[in-house]
Parts: sequence; structure tokens; C-alpha cells
Amino acid sequence: MRRRVRTAPPVWRELLLVVLFYTAYTLTRIILVQDGTGPAFENADQILAAERALGLDIELYLNETLLAVPWLARAANVFYATMHFIVTLGVVVWLYRYRPQHYRWLRTSIMVATGVALLGFWLYPLAPPRFLQHEGFVDPVTALHSLGLYASDASGTLTNQYAAMPSMHAGWALWCGVILVKLAAHKWTKALGAMYPATTVVVILSTANHYVLDAVAGIALVSGALWLSWVLYARCPGPLLVARARVSHRLAQRTGRGAGGGRAAGSPATRCAGRT
Repeated sequence: MRRRVRTAPPVWRELLLVVLFYTAYTLTRIILVQDGTGPAFENADQILAAERALGLDIELYLNETLLAVPWLARAANVFYATMHFIVTLGVVVWLYRYRPQHYRWLRTSIMVATGVALLGFWLYPLAPPRFLQHEGFVDPVTALHSLGLYASDASGTLTNQYAAMPSMHAGWALWCGVILVKLAAHKWTKALGAMYPATTVVVILSTANHYVLDAVAGIALVSGALWLSWVLYARCPGPLLVARARVSHRLAQRTGRGAGGGRAAGSPATRCAGRT
């Protein structure tokens, strides 16, 4: 049992799971685009009104400040378009390879958070600030003719641009940062892990892609998913253990690895003792 806990699942299964999950995530975001954009802009007005009441409406200031430094704005556009995927995928691979004992619960946490986020995209469509030119926001991608996530009409039509609440840019960045700070061995890596979520939040606000409140929502969602997944995997509630033992036993029998598999998988207490 200790050996099984300290090793990650088969790589082919994880790759298949990632492909299926991300495909479903992308297609669902597209499908959830509602007829008409009225609700998305109405919700944007609500978000701005709430932020102004709370004194949190810093997006326009950050947007104007970024546009005053064109080279930095171009760099922020590229950061927004690429690092969200590169860093997250890199952390997943590093986690699988070098911290397999933590892989399962951390992988589950980000999948749970992303799945719940789809409900937010459906129930609360939200126009990003870059669509609110009447409020003074400017999209640095179109203004500077820069590379960016929505630099072309084709890229804009292949995704739901009104899926801003919650911000999974902020949520995924927090997930990566927590892992690096907690599990990385080198201080400089931990420092980068601490800086990455903060940098991401500044970028998504200053490029007028997100609001403060949907960044907070994304961070809260991932934080809750991390806690829930840790409880399920690390604290080992009995019903979960029994269900997982039955599934593992049946899979072992079907794949031919169940020879002698009639032996009991161990009590919940034994399993919990072997987890970190």
C-alpha cells in the first residue's frame, strides 16, 4: 500500500484524462455562450457598481498605466495568452514526475475547481472590461496590434469570451503557486511560486480581461477545492476508501493484475497511515 500511495497513476491514463477533461471544458465553454450578450453586459455593470461601492475598482487605473508602457503591455498580452497553459502544464508534469505522493489529490482539486467554474460561466455570463469602451477600458491586444489570446477573429470565435466569472487564470495560478511554495526544494523556485499568482492577477486586471471580484472568486474556488481534495485524500474518510478499494480491485481483475487479488486491500486506518 505504501508503494502504491507514493507512485502516481499510469501516465497513459493521466494523459487520456487530461485530454478528455480539457476537451470537455473547452467545448462546454463554447456551448454555454447564450443567445445575445445583454446579460453579460448587465452583469458587468453590476460588478463595476459593486467594486466602486467597495473601493475595489482599480482595473481602469491598471489598464491606463499598462498602456502607457507599450513594450510592457505587449509582454503582458503574451503572458496572458501563454503562461496560463505553459506553467500549469509544467507544474502538472513536475508534480507527476517528482512529487507522485501528492499528485492524485492535487490533480483532483484543479479538476473539481475547473468543473465548478463551468457553472459560473453558465449562470453568470460576464463581459470582460476590454468590451466596456464606454467606461474607458482599452484592449491592449487590439490597440497595439499585439500577439494575444484573442488577437484574431478565429481565436475569438472558438471560445466563450464572456466566461470571466470566476477567473480561472487567477485560480490556476494560485494552484501552481501553492504547489511550488509547498513542495519545491529550492528557495528561488518557492519565490517564483509566490510571485506567479500575484503577477497573473496584475496581468489579467491591467489587460482588461478580468475584474477584481472574479479574480477573488477564482482564488476562493481553487482554495476550497484544494481543501476539499486534501480532506478526501489525506484524511481518508471510510466510505471513500471502501469505494476506491472496490474500484481498484475490479480494475486489477480486468487488466490481469488481480491474480491473488482476493486479499483484502487493508483497513481505512492502515491506508491513512501510509498517506502524506
